[in-house]
Amino acid sequence: MTHYSILDLVPVVEGGSVAQALANAADLAAHAEALGFTRYWVAEHHGMKGIASAATSVVIGHIAAATKTIRIGAGGIMLPNHAPLVIAEQFGTLDALYPGRIDLGLGRAPGSDQRVANAIRRTLDSDPNAFVRDIVELQSYFADDGRTGISATPGAGADVQLYILGSSLYGAQVAALLGLPYAFASHFAPQLLDEALHVYRSSFKPSEFLDKPHATAAMNVIAADSDAEAEFLASSIQQSFVGLRTGNPRQMQPPVEGYKASLPPHIAAMLDEVLSCSAIGAAETIRDGISNFIERTHADEIIVSCSVYSHEMRKRSLDLTAQAFKSL
Repeated sequence: MTHYSILDLVPVVEGGSVAQALANAADLAAHAEALGFTRYWVAEHHGMKGIASAATSVVIGHIAAATKTIRIGAGGIMLPNHAPLVIAEQFGTLDALYPGRIDLGLGRAPGSDQRVANAIRRTLDSDPNAFVRDIVELQSYFADDGRTGISATPGAGADVQLYILGSSLYGAQVAALLGLPYAFASHFAPQLLDEALHVYRSSFKPSEFLDKPHATAAMNVIAADSDAEAEFLASSIQQSFVGLRTGNPRQMQPPVEGYKASLPPHIAAMLDEVLSCSAIGAAETIRDGISNFIERTHADEIIVSCSVYSHEMRKRSLDLTAQAFKSL
């Protein structure tokens, strides 16, 4: 059976609060653990009213404390925003608190726009090779091999599983070069999914961490008791993408009946493209969608994004999603 996991942006819903979003994340993670999900990842985003996971390592600790066995991690940390030593210390601390359960997915995007990125980094001067160098430096801190001349405390000797994330071919090349697991963000950037997986698998070099490629692909899954109800619930994520792409990001909005049909054709087409790696519907519909996606990607693991306004309906969606994977 293909492993299944969840990616959570810790959404702040319209009329809600960051505190409630964080409480919901912990509750959802415990629910996912009971359903057999392999891992629970949160993503680093900044300056967005509807996402509460900016302080990603802090959120990971909060979620790990509410669970017992499921792996918890970042999907991901945007490494150019941080000094590798700081990330080694943060995730070394998490590993000390929750040994053998911490994942660290690494990306190179800013996690926001250039203005916010500048506020985080102070400078946007960059070297195209810096991402790879930063990963190797981070690995050195965890290995405590002396190459940096610094011993990270915490961090040295930590058992943190590294992943390389990507939405283009670059991340696939980096993951293959370093012999690390790879996760593709097809839940919002599906265009290069097939080519990226091919590049990763065909170029993979075995390493001390991994002897063969391990590919994870992301998809949106919104499940409900009927296709019509799931389509209704999906209008919240549709509103989020429209807001983001038109420069008006907001907190997650309540679902709206007939939302997509009300949009101009070019906006509706944008949604069709962005959300093409999705399964939205009742149990049988999502089972078919997931099965087709696995057949297409041959992924070792599927990571599911489930953005639903109602926390209880989101939990129900995970119930049906887990049932779908177990029935394949």
